[in-house]
Amino acid sequence: MKYVIIVPDGAADEPIEKFGGKTIFEAAEIPNIDKISRSGRLGLVQTVAEKMSPGSDVAMMSLLGYDPQRYYTGRAPIEAVAMNIPLEPTDWVFRCNLVTIADEQMADHSAGHISSTEGAKIVEDLNRVLGSKNIKFYPGVSYRHLCVIKDVDFDVYTEPPHDIIGQQINKNLPRGKNAEMLVDMMARSRQLLADHEINKIRRDLGENPVSSIWLWGQGKKAAMDSFENRFGLKGVAITAVDLVRGLAKLIDFDLIKVEGATGFVDTNYKGKASAAIEALDKYDIVLVHIEGPDEAGHAGNADLKKKAVERIDKYIVGPVYNALQKYESWRILVMPDHPTPVSNKAHSGQPVPFAMAGTGIDPLLDSPFSEASAAQSGLKIEKGFELMEYFIKS
Repeated sequence: MKYVIIVPDGAADEPIEKFGGKTIFEAAEIPNIDKISRSGRLGLVQTVAEKMSPGSDVAMMSLLGYDPQRYYTGRAPIEAVAMNIPLEPTDWVFRCNLVTIADEQMADHSAGHISSTEGAKIVEDLNRVLGSKNIKFYPGVSYRHLCVIKDVDFDVYTEPPHDIIGQQINKNLPRGKNAEMLVDMMARSRQLLADHEINKIRRDLGENPVSSIWLWGQGKKAAMDSFENRFGLKGVAITAVDLVRGLAKLIDFDLIKVEGATGFVDTNYKGKASAAIEALDKYDIVLVHIEGPDEAGHAGNADLKKKAVERIDKYIVGPVYNALQKYESWRILVMPDHPTPVSNKAHSGQPVPFAMAGTGIDPLLDSPFSEASAAQSGLKIEKGFELMEYFIKS
């Protein structure tokens, strides 16, 4: 049996006025996802566990078959695994976004999706000015970086910057035990970045400058059980973001890097599909993750989100679905990890629709793929981490 999971990150949404009260899935042209929905099993799944923040970290962990309430230690530790950052058990690691603050409000969680080259230069300067023997910054992809702090005992609450777009930053700063250290680092970064050479160029080009760092997603060293030991399948992941890379490495999935995969709407869709199709000959299960819809949701751009979903359907779902037909037995699962409604530009913990089709999966409801159709199917998986076993073994 060959298995494929395709994840359009954050693609689930609410009814949108400009689309006549339709959601992104309902408004988009997605014939391939609709085919899977009509020929297979459609339902809802609760990927965000009760009392947990609705992020891709928790949701993707659930989607992969792991209970976040057992395995989750924070978002940043997962990304540290992807970046091969060695951590001691007592180390704290924080996600370090490069953000744009305007009028003391969070204007942009990504500083205009700054390039990785620019980001790496800024991280180099952060280490020079803010770093020490106990504080070190590590460059990641685009605006997504990490900060490791040693010999400090934290018990803090932090806000994801993408969930506070348009809000006053002083109401969303870290709070709790030793939070003042984080607030001070963020304030000092604003001084460093005010006249930074990269920002001078970005302003000249009309691009959002990097106003500050934003520290969040903290946690300690992560560990998870092998997917192959649990489910008997050898897996591989195709993704452009460190969060999913880290989760994949934690469960002993291999990774395939695709040239031109950006973690944004302009990613290399065809390249991801080609990599997935080629991987099917070698692996039992292939995970394809696409970040674009989530980023468009955070931007509040419904048209861009719709376009990203349509590209996923045309350039990834369609070719991969067709390629599966050559195998004697196969299954495919398509689902977002969580909603990112364009109305509030933030993640939601609402259940998401899923559709699976293939060998041994009988049709449940002859209906196109959407949030409403999934709700009408009567199939709902309350514990998201149980979906993987249902997909593989049902």
